[in-house]
Amino acid sequence: MKTFQYIVIIFLLVNYSCTSVSEEDLIDDAPPEDTFVTYNQHVKSIIDNNCISCHSMPPENGAPMSLTNYNDVKDAMLNRGLIERISSDNLGFLMPFGGPRLPQNLIDTVVQWEEDGLLED
Repeated sequence: MKTFQYIVIIFLLVNYSCTSVSEEDLIDDAPPEDTFVTYNQHVKSIIDNNCISCHSMPPENGAPMSLTNYNDVKDAMLNRGLIERISSDNLGFLMPFGGPRLPQNLIDTVVQWEEDGLLED
């Protein structure tokens, strides 16, 4: 009986010690509006954390190209529809493939990078 009580107490402690933090709270916010978005300061970490597992050098899991450096990512923006892929609601077209859609604030950062001129530094 004591074992059951200990299990219930541990369950309650673990369950009530957790917070209800949303995914948006766990991800850095977009850069301030008066800051230009650059590849090295803002976009590289998004690509590294969400795309490199397949878009490495060489690409894996059927990925058609590498996204390991500025020129690769810039080419994907200009010629391969990167924004359309990361912002799609079509699960067969969405990147990252097989994963959840990127949080909107990360998509907005990539869109802002394009609007700011695809700056490297």
